[in-house]
Amino acid sequence: MRRRLAVALSASLAATAVAAPPMAPPATQALLHDIGTAPSAARIEADIRKLVSYGTRHTLSDTESDTRGIGAARRWIHAEFERISSQCGGCLDVIDVAGTISGEQRIPDPTEVVSVLAIQRGTSDPGRYVIMSGDIDSRVSDVMDFTSDSPGANDNASGVAGTLEAARILSKHGFPGTIVYAALSGEEQGLFGGKIVAAKAHAEGWRIEAVLNNDMIGNIAGLNGVVDNTTARVFAEGTRATETTDEAKQRRFTGGEVDSPTRNLARYIDRMADLYVPNLDVMMVYRLDRFGRGGHHRPFNDLGYPAVRVMETNENYQRQHQDLRTEDGIAYGDVIEGVDFDYVAKLTALNAVSLAGMASAPPPPADVTIEGAVSADTTLKWQRAPASQAPHLAGYKVYWRLTTEPQWTHGFYVGDVAQHTLKNVVIDNYFFGVAAVGKDGSESPVVFPGAAGSFGGYGAP
Repeated sequence: MRRRLAVALSASLAATAVAAPPMAPPATQALLHDIGTAPSAARIEADIRKLVSYGTRHTLSDTESDTRGIGAARRWIHAEFERISSQCGGCLDVIDVAGTISGEQRIPDPTEVVSVLAIQRGTSDPGRYVIMSGDIDSRVSDVMDFTSDSPGANDNASGVAGTLEAARILSKHGFPGTIVYAALSGEEQGLFGGKIVAAKAHAEGWRIEAVLNNDMIGNIAGLNGVVDNTTARVFAEGTRATETTDEAKQRRFTGGEVDSPTRNLARYIDRMADLYVPNLDVMMVYRLDRFGRGGHHRPFNDLGYPAVRVMETNENYQRQHQDLRTEDGIAYGDVIEGVDFDYVAKLTALNAVSLAGMASAPPPPADVTIEGAVSADTTLKWQRAPASQAPHLAGYKVYWRLTTEPQWTHGFYVGDVAQHTLKNVVIDNYFFGVAAVGKDGSESPVVFPGAAGSFGGYGAP
């Protein structure tokens, strides 16, 4: 009898061992906790003051002077990226990306639009890119006025200063994926800098996982009377602009309107704020941009890349696109007094932890599919990343949520496998996704099944 009991107990323990879930990597990363508090408000203030000192950075302004105009500003940005690179042993490739624009409503005469990029090459997956950007140019009330003083302190010296500071912090570390720090020109005249850089990325086959466009990240006092330094907005479009007719037909029956890669990028940024940036909450806005307005993430969205706008929650329209003046006791103009440098540092931290998290993690899973119609179970399948691109891959995590939930609410690590079946989780009731997990606990954004949620795979986009 004792022998039979021992055999039965041994069999039971063996079955338990087989059924036990795989050991998950760490839930958070110590490095990201450090990055989440690393940005310096003092350094950011110095950068914003330097950019304001050029008087105007209008796209059509002086390009020859060393003290005034957009030419002087972009040369200083280039030199600052080079200085940052010198402190990390030349880890940044600093390049100017230019194109000549003419015959446009806001650029009628031939004008060279020059953006400055600093590229931190990935150690194992350099063809995968995450990008942070800010806009160099500024404007006053008349979009064609390129001679009047246009400080552009918040719009958008704050975004450029945040991008420079992120480069200072992240260039001290190596990451598997490539990080690009971009100062883009021509935004106010028609998003031309972004269009030129996005076209370059597409032509060269960059596998862009994310674009974080920072446009106005320094104002905390809204025209609505709200003063708030604890929230940020992330604008994220739904259905891809490049969706085909067949893909739209499939999406009608399988869902995905709120699960484009851009929306799941926004969810990722929201999660990183909760984990790593003290006293900051992200408001996800399900829209390409503010109502009827635009930003430099849009040219990337237009080509099908995941791209969001990161910005302050409360805007003061008296400090945007305004001539410097005082009327009825109200001071108009985008002056430096309207910028909260601690807040810029906080939103810079949000960008930095998101960039570092994605660049650390394996690439998002490719070819994610789902099965489970007329069944009690749901099965997800995906393609494992090539070992050369993901030598630090630990495995994958499956996620699901009610269709009305904005954020992923359920998930668990399933190990280094290429499919998983969720028993008694009915496909009709939830949305599902899969993320790649690194050995250090880093995660990719969640990928929704099918073309609607694809991040582009492991090859060219």
